[in-house]
Amino acid sequence: MLKIGNIIIPHFPLLLAPMEDITDPPFRVLCKKFGADIMITEFISSEGLIRDVVKSTEKLDFDESERPVGIQIFGHNLESMCRATEVATAANPDFIDINWGCPVKKVASKGAGSGILNDIPKMLEITAAVVKATHLPVTVKTRLGWDEQSKPIVEIAERLQDVGIQAISIHGRTKAQLYHGEADWTLIGEVKSNPRMKIPVFGNGDIVSPEKAKEMLKYGTDGLMIGRACIGNPWIFSAIHTFLNTGEIPPPPSISEKVNICSIHLLKSIAWKGEKVGIAEMRKHYSGYFKNIPDFKPYRMKLVTSTSQDEILDTLNQIENMKID
Repeated sequence: MLKIGNIIIPHFPLLLAPMEDITDPPFRVLCKKFGADIMITEFISSEGLIRDVVKSTEKLDFDESERPVGIQIFGHNLESMCRATEVATAANPDFIDINWGCPVKKVASKGAGSGILNDIPKMLEITAAVVKATHLPVTVKTRLGWDEQSKPIVEIAERLQDVGIQAISIHGRTKAQLYHGEADWTLIGEVKSNPRMKIPVFGNGDIVSPEKAKEMLKYGTDGLMIGRACIGNPWIFSAIHTFLNTGEIPPPPSISEKVNICSIHLLKSIAWKGEKVGIAEMRKHYSGYFKNIPDFKPYRMKLVTSTSQDEILDTLNQIENMKID
């Protein structure tokens, strides 16, 4: 039986990777519908939480249907991370996740996210303090290390377990790689095969298809975390589950089905964030929803330049009537 702390989770779960301005509640609910097993919020600034910044506190929200769901926090100050943990705990998620993996300059340059990989003692100190600041299980998402010359993830994972985390998700790149090059799963496999590791180990990086997901089974992880490949493609979770369970890849959704799901996503996004922001953040998903559709470019231009719900729904209706199923 697989557990994160006392939370029973499905065998070989698929996790939705937290992505800024992507994995908001409307999209997470859709991913859950299509088979994502464990949800994690967009990362939330610890400083923003303790200062009650609206953009940060809004990210604490989640739908009950998402459970088990974790709230992910990031920061570099021990006191702020502990206070943010208390705020996040009060929102009643199932677990707290620490982001020690974000490579973006504005985060890492301050020693947060993967910036902490230059100071492992501090990483362990803050993680231990967060564990003590909540009654909920604490998990970590991180990377292999700082750069090609420094990839101590096997030791890091063991030491994080020693200070009390209950699961770890590992992206198979270094901080220096950002999102370039191929993810290296070899060290993720070494973390899992370490006989001292008793907590679930989840692998992340380059899982772009059911076939790729199956390929990663050889590394022995307890589950997979899906990131960029799910943008505008929430059904990737059900496709992976089906392929792993039956060996068959289900047919992709029809144009009509894609338009329907995209419309639902749009309306949920607008209801959640208001028309202006909801429409703006949906623009990142359209290329995924309608990938490989011939002559899609003019429709995409309409979708990403429209500023009203009705205009976008009209364009989606035009796409549906292209009849290229």
